[in-house]
Amino acid sequence: MKIVLVTNGYKREAVESALTLELWLTRHGYEVVWAPDNTGGASDKFLPECDVDGAELVVSLGGDGTLLRAAHLVGTRETPILGISYGHLGFLTATSPEERNILEVLEDALAGELHVSRRATLSCEIVSVLPDGSESTLSSFGLNDMALARGPLSDMVEFDITVSGHHIDRLRGDGVVVSTATGSTGYALSAGGPIVSPDYTGMVCVPIAPHTIQARAFLTSPSDVVEISMSHDRPSVPAIAVDGQFLQPEGTVERVLVSRGAADCLLLDYGPESFYNSVSRVFYGVRHD
Repeated sequence: MKIVLVTNGYKREAVESALTLELWLTRHGYEVVWAPDNTGGASDKFLPECDVDGAELVVSLGGDGTLLRAAHLVGTRETPILGISYGHLGFLTATSPEERNILEVLEDALAGELHVSRRATLSCEIVSVLPDGSESTLSSFGLNDMALARGPLSDMVEFDITVSGHHIDRLRGDGVVVSTATGSTGYALSAGGPIVSPDYTGMVCVPIAPHTIQARAFLTSPSDVVEISMSHDRPSVPAIAVDGQFLQPEGTVERVLVSRGAADCLLLDYGPESFYNSVSRVFYGVRHD
């Protein structure tokens, strides 16, 4: 059976722990694959490519950014992801070396003794108009959010936001974030959105610095499609990022369609209380010793 290790190469402790896990796993008959590292880590363990097909488990060793990278490697396969935190927040991870012995955590995961948190994902389509008048569509998968924001050459963006055919408003401002419940504690929260339980499977829509006091964040149902259409009255070139990674669509961005993804992301943890413990620890400074 195959286990994939996704490691932050800049974190020496994360690389050392990955080596420890690899030794234990190979001794117990598992095939271990190291995913590529995009941080510039120096370990020769990192492969240029990684095949996640057939993997029983993906282990993320790093911060929330490393776990997001693991989620993108898994995509729609619904392979369970075990996150071990070596980062600043570790909001999405199951535990850290300070909290539990990592080999015991790995054994619990392989034995099926951890709670499986099913997290809704996003399917994003960026539709652009090419110079010849034809349309081009760029698709992307997301666990956290899609952010459309003013680009470096724009003072603001103007856009219409529509939900399942129902026009909500035309907004001007720095942009908009459409997030999952998982992403509600990221960019969406910074823009003034609510903290949402991961059991919620709809989307969270939050305007970024709107030029009106009437604009508010709102939640959608799981089946809704959020459409963001760029205004032709005030053309601008937006910057579009999914899970913090900027996309480079061809041509002129016309509209962005965001809906619930076709598959969930399976995160392993020690129970539903893990989310609320993390909320109180990260956002309210409460320790749970």
